[in-house]
Amino acid sequence: MPMVATAPDDETLPQYHIEAQTSLVERQLRSLKHGDAFAVLDSYGDIGVFPGPEGLYFQDTRFLSRLELTVEGQRPMLLGSVVQDDNGALSVDLTTPDIRLDANDETSIPREIIALERTKFLFRGTCYDRIGLRNYDTKPRHLRVSLSFDADFRDLFEVRGSDRAHRGKRSVEVTAADEVTFTYDGLDARRRTTRLRFGPKPARLEANKAEFEVKLAPGGRASIFVRAICDTVDLGREGEAVIGSALPFTHAAYPNPRREEGHPKGEGMTFALAYRDARRDLRKATANITTIESSNDQFNEAACRATADLYMLLSRTPNGIYPYAGIPWYSTVFGRDGIITAMMTLWIDPEIAKGVLRHLAATQATTVDPAADAQPGKVLHETRNGEMAILGEVPFKLYYGTIDATPLFVMLAGQYYEQTGDQATVEKIWPNILAALNWIDEYGDRDKDGFVEYARETEKGLANQGWKDSHDSIFHADGRMAQGPIALCEVQGYVYAAKKGAAKLAALMGDQALSERLKGEAERLRKAFDEKFWLPEIGTYAIALDGEKRPCAVRSSNAGHALFTGIAYPERAESVAAVLMSKDGFNGWGVRTIAVGEARYNPMSYHNGSIWPHDNALVALGLARYGLKAEAARVFEGQHGASLYQEGRRLPELFCGFIQRKQRGPTNYPVACSPQAWAAAAPFAFLAACLGLELRHDRNRIRFRDPILPSFLDDVLIRNLKLGDSHVDLLLHRHGQDVTVNVVRRTGDAQVVLLK
Repeated sequence: MPMVATAPDDETLPQYHIEAQTSLVERQLRSLKHGDAFAVLDSYGDIGVFPGPEGLYFQDTRFLSRLELTVEGQRPMLLGSVVQDDNGALSVDLTTPDIRLDANDETSIPREIIALERTKFLFRGTCYDRIGLRNYDTKPRHLRVSLSFDADFRDLFEVRGSDRAHRGKRSVEVTAADEVTFTYDGLDARRRTTRLRFGPKPARLEANKAEFEVKLAPGGRASIFVRAICDTVDLGREGEAVIGSALPFTHAAYPNPRREEGHPKGEGMTFALAYRDARRDLRKATANITTIESSNDQFNEAACRATADLYMLLSRTPNGIYPYAGIPWYSTVFGRDGIITAMMTLWIDPEIAKGVLRHLAATQATTVDPAADAQPGKVLHETRNGEMAILGEVPFKLYYGTIDATPLFVMLAGQYYEQTGDQATVEKIWPNILAALNWIDEYGDRDKDGFVEYARETEKGLANQGWKDSHDSIFHADGRMAQGPIALCEVQGYVYAAKKGAAKLAALMGDQALSERLKGEAERLRKAFDEKFWLPEIGTYAIALDGEKRPCAVRSSNAGHALFTGIAYPERAESVAAVLMSKDGFNGWGVRTIAVGEARYNPMSYHNGSIWPHDNALVALGLARYGLKAEAARVFEGQHGASLYQEGRRLPELFCGFIQRKQRGPTNYPVACSPQAWAAAAPFAFLAACLGLELRHDRNRIRFRDPILPSFLDDVLIRNLKLGDSHVDLLLHRHGQDVTVNVVRRTGDAQVVLLK
């Protein structure tokens, strides 16, 4: 992700840096998402009361920068705030504070007399907001309820801290008695509008404020509804909506909305119908997935939260569903993130992998474009639809500056076919797989030494182009920054696994000569990797080779990816595991990105000592691959323990790498995305690693290889596990160190095998 790019020296602020004066953790922000829209709200459901990233965003632009609710000029008191379990809506409970209307106490409103219940959700580019009021007093109450609002149309990169010398023209107009419209004509020839519609009609409506006179009888109720509707139109093609990577959708009101008493515009019914349809969408998306239930209620909560987060982050593209990377900074398509998320959830829902493969094939580079770090066959790193990206002020409109997405794409294709046997999808993307393989050899291996290296093409591009893409993440043992082109440890593993998987696909496609060639190239790469990257003096693999082929002798979690991909020789596995699980590598919550004692170790850094759930999940899968199940279970236990200290049991993008301390949870990272797609996918990968779960369509077999369950799980019930036309429910039970597998329900003829 474009956290940072290069810096001339350590004193220069990294490019694309996320500016932070306050912590996202401190603010207890709430996130909602649907399609290309997402909202970051405070606990009250408000936006922009204090400076920060709050807002309603659509296609990388903030369409609403302020929305504050007050009663008689005062902010209500917060009673409770929670995003619903399925992420469908934000529910907020509020009450009025002590309100003195004037010096006469007789006209004062005591606190806790009026209850306010607020419900907010997103659907089809619109943010819906219902403010329900109820009078618990024994006498009638008359209240002035106000909403203050604004729309700054700031590009997401501006919100993150980037400066701009010039901007487009913004205007605001009261366009009806119940509507205010904000308009921004951008320098990119796109008109962005935010329409605020209110129901009932406000008593007073101005360009930045709506006031409602609410009369409540004893025990009486009333509701105020607000819709914030986001639209983008290309001024070069008048009236044509710009839909970016999302499927077309309409913002029009539902047809023939029924009128609701007290709301002549039918806003209450519009809210109800949209809420109903949004819930139906959520239920439909998860109707046929594999689900998990265990003997541990806390893990069940974590698994439910992970599922809800994952499906909230999914967006529909013309090529299928795609998991957007994370909120707030990365709510868009990222190649690497989408692929790894799809890998970790392949056994839960292979449709995610199918959508990722098809979309990345459709956006694969076909020409050389240095500004986009693109060459033919390269797989997308990131796409953005904001004004700055369209104008080229940031290079991310369609940006290919990643070294690993291309081999990971091929690797995922092999895994997807092995599980599903979906030959039609493989045939459709086979030209893209061939183009990716050609990119690996032609452009990825710059000096033809057999390793894949990266070096950015322009100063605007990312300096480091692996998953650890901070400007200071790749360095030598003495702390000196590695100079490129850089060959990363894990990338060689991805290439190895890609060629092994592609060899099987080539045989499927009838190209036996290519199949044999790829198998030979993979084995030669494995041998060269061991010769150049293995460092007996540190007991693990170098994090990278620099441009002069000197190894960066740094203990890192990258070596765990060598286990994940299978490039590591078996005799190396225990030593790599010992380094990963040592007190320098493992802090009790997880494996650090960089071990304690390395020159640039910093537990509060983004990549040099922090802990990432997805990274730990791949490490756990790697440990399990080499039969190191106890170590994999230990990683799972640490990450589960960390989730218990997170709100909603949600694993964030990352957290700090400080040592585990008694009666305390992990230390949060101040600007971590939460939710984050590959963090949400991690619990499913941890469980699959411990169970040794393998699904092979060609053998019609579901296999559990030497399964183990961590100490916090006695039983796991897996429902609706799919292989071909077969569906099975399985109950796994731990007996000490042993695990039994019982088939509870089966349709179809898939075999279930327990292998010790």
